[in-house]
Amino acid sequence: MKTDFRYSNTLGWNTFPVPLLTEQNKADLAACAENILLTREAHFPATIADLYDPDNMPENMRHAHERNDEVLERIYTGRRFKNDTERLEKLFELYTKMTAAVATRVKCGK
Repeated sequence: MKTDFRYSNTLGWNTFPVPLLTEQNKADLAACAENILLTREAHFPATIADLYDPDNMPENMRHAHERNDEVLERIYTGRRFKNDTERLEKLFELYTKMTAAVATRVKCGK
């Protein structure tokens, strides 16, 4: 296998588990993504490096990402996570359930 980039519409990896999303969850996340893109556009011609410099990030950009984080965290727990440890515990809990379900399907030949 070569080491250059390859693209596929049938092959992918989930790097972390995502709960089942309701139509409202999808709409909320889409609105957050659109807001982030519009906020970036408002700072044209600033580069991504300019916009995401932790010391100089525009306040509205920081706010757009904080809102996105809040919406996403509420999907997982119904509230904001208390800290990174709690966030990781939830992700590992969901990952364990996800991989156990896959392992069960493989054992059953499904």
